[in-house]
Amino acid sequence: MSLSPRPEPVRFQSLADAVDFLYARLPGPLHVGAPLGLGKPHRLLNALYERAQREPARRLHLYTALSLDPPAAGKGLEARFLQPFLQRHFGDDYPRLAYVQALKRNALPAHMEVEEFYLQSGALLRSQAAQRRYASLNYTHVARALAERGVNAVVQKVAADPSGGGRLSLSCNTDLTFDAVDAIVAHGLPRPLLIAEVDPLLPWIDGSAAVDASFFDAVVAPPGPYPKLFGLPRQPVSDADYAIGFHASTLVRDGGTLQIGIGTLADALCHALVLRHTDNAAYWRVLEALGYEKAGESGGAGGSPLAHTASSDVDLSTTHNAMATIAPLAPFSVGLFGCSEMLNEGFRRLVEVGVIKRKVVDDLDFMRRLHEGRADAADLERLEREGEYLQGGFYLGSQDFYDWLRDMPEAQRRGISMRRISEVNELYGGNETLERLQRRDARFFNSCMMATALGAAVSDTLDDGRVVSGVGGQYNFVAMAHALPNARSVLMLRATRDGGGETRSNVVWNYPQATIPRHLRDVYVTEYGIAHLRGKTDEDCTLAMAAIAGSGFQQPLLQAAIGAGKLAPKLHRASDRNTPQRLRAALAPLRAQGVLPDYPLGSDFTAVEQRLVKALAWLKANTATTGAKARTALKAWFSGGATDAEAMQRMGLERPAGFAEKLEARLVALALRETSAD
Repeated sequence: MSLSPRPEPVRFQSLADAVDFLYARLPGPLHVGAPLGLGKPHRLLNALYERAQREPARRLHLYTALSLDPPAAGKGLEARFLQPFLQRHFGDDYPRLAYVQALKRNALPAHMEVEEFYLQSGALLRSQAAQRRYASLNYTHVARALAERGVNAVVQKVAADPSGGGRLSLSCNTDLTFDAVDAIVAHGLPRPLLIAEVDPLLPWIDGSAAVDASFFDAVVAPPGPYPKLFGLPRQPVSDADYAIGFHASTLVRDGGTLQIGIGTLADALCHALVLRHTDNAAYWRVLEALGYEKAGESGGAGGSPLAHTASSDVDLSTTHNAMATIAPLAPFSVGLFGCSEMLNEGFRRLVEVGVIKRKVVDDLDFMRRLHEGRADAADLERLEREGEYLQGGFYLGSQDFYDWLRDMPEAQRRGISMRRISEVNELYGGNETLERLQRRDARFFNSCMMATALGAAVSDTLDDGRVVSGVGGQYNFVAMAHALPNARSVLMLRATRDGGGETRSNVVWNYPQATIPRHLRDVYVTEYGIAHLRGKTDEDCTLAMAAIAGSGFQQPLLQAAIGAGKLAPKLHRASDRNTPQRLRAALAPLRAQGVLPDYPLGSDFTAVEQRLVKALAWLKANTATTGAKARTALKAWFSGGATDAEAMQRMGLERPAGFAEKLEARLVALALRETSAD
């Protein structure tokens, strides 16, 4: 029995008409799903929110994640810097999500409910409704949860076929829509009402991301002007970030598979891999500054840390890279296959320089021939023609990243495939044998906030239970690393954090919350080295983690372990190597040479704004306590005037009026002088 073709969708130009259509088609409560991140149709959702406010008798439940909201400008010097940047970067007409603003004010109407499984990092810590209705879910379990909640509508931003063929592309978010529709139908519920909002600025992605327009029940194409796509502002990469990225890069094998997250740690890792491939000599200068030495004079084909003794040595200064066996570190010949839930700026750069270039085909027999070295000329020609070098579930990045996707040659774009999250983040239930062949020597790089000495990771939740972000796909990738042969899960974190004028360790003995349980411990990387924990005893794990903690925090960690009976009560000599000052001195020459730029993947700030970013960061660090604030203010007031007229003009402080503005001007001038040599 053949299924009859789906009817053509109803077409609208008015957002209000599309919302009327949804209300008319769905009696009773509205259970609406929307993609995470970029694929969320902001204007349609705002029109829906406006209608729902007027009809409190109809309950509205929204199920989504990562509701992107531009940052607020703040006050004082922060506002002087951010207001012009935010206006330029996001545009005056960026449609802030109305429900997010209500959540932040704790003012969501009683007949509305918003449930998210991943939050914009730190944005909703004070929102009671967001915290209460947060759902802690693995990314791959979300579709099932949507079916259990009875979702009866899905709204999504799409791209229209530039050739005029009438098809639509889910483009940035193939991650959950297909899985959710299938799960809802399999649950015995009606197929949800699907409404697409066409955004002409969204890049067209073909292949598995493209569908006939009839996949949707309604398509709304509102008239312009069209707000900019949400662009993540790229942040400067610190010395600690670079050290973490370069340590992590030593674990990547040529011919392997790469998954990365987002943020400056991922930016640093990508820059390290780019440098390893394009300027191997400079790459090795960074590694040598971090304490590595080449295994031989073989053109940089291998290497080892200067010290890598096991946990039987109680001198932590000799466990700099605890038990770290590293990969050959020559330029990439075969290249990497990228397979990641999120595609971002780093992948763009890795593709551009030829690091990501290993292709795969969804054909089991073919991949077996390729894996076993039996591929013939016809196979290799097919691999070049049909192969994919980059697969993802969603993408999010800068305007440059979107331009790259939009403008790349079609032959290159065919190598990028947007997939269901069940395909990207999981091995089981699909084509496991095929994916094992494709994802050889996989390295899954993700970030965490803290890690315990026994190997548990804290990535999404504070000690009191408030959610900073969410589990997302991190657990998926950690579990996959243990399931795939020769794969590793690498969790990256800064050894310390500063707040309120105090420095705290991110390597802790224990923590009330855990994102990754300790029985799935594998590899941790801080700026002070690598700790390999897979299969190790608690004693070995404790010593390895202490070795990559900051010098001032090693002894308290070891004493806690001794008190818990995890270490013998003997003298453990702490290392004096693990300090920010030592790291800064080691990397300073490479900073000066331009090997370690502040913005390795490009910047959204102008040159003068980049100087101000450094200066304002210095000022924040040096006014973190009452005493420091007083000392810095006095020094600024009695120091010389401004020497960077362009920066002062950008801050609107070239002609300060009144005491408060004059003090602000003196503070900025001082900070610019203090950071001018960085």
